[in-house]
Amino acid sequence: MVLRRPLHGYGIMKEVEQISDGTVKLGPGTLYGVLKKIEKLQLIRKTDQEDTKKTYQLTEFGQELLLAEFERLQKLVAISEKQLGGERWQK
Repeated sequence: MVLRRPLHGYGIMKEVEQISDGTVKLGPGTLYGVLKKIEKLQLIRKTDQEDTKKTYQLTEFGQELLLAEFERLQKLVAISEKQLGGERWQK
C-alpha cells in the first residue's frame, strides 16, 4: 500500500503505476496537488526533506480513514454481488 512506508513523489508515482498494473499513471502536477491537499487534512505527513525532495507517509488518522474506506467499499461489493445473485455480469 502506497505511503505505509515513507516515499518521495517519484517513488509514489512508480508504486501507484506498479500496483495498478500500469492502469494509473500520475503526473507530477496531479500528484503534488493531491499530496498538498491530503497533507492539509492530516492524512499524510512529511517525514523528511532533502533539497526539493520531500518524503511522505500516512499518519495514524490516514491509516484509520483508509481502512474505513476499504471496509465501506467491501460492503458495496457484497451488496452488488447479492443483487446480481452472486453472478458476474455477462456480455
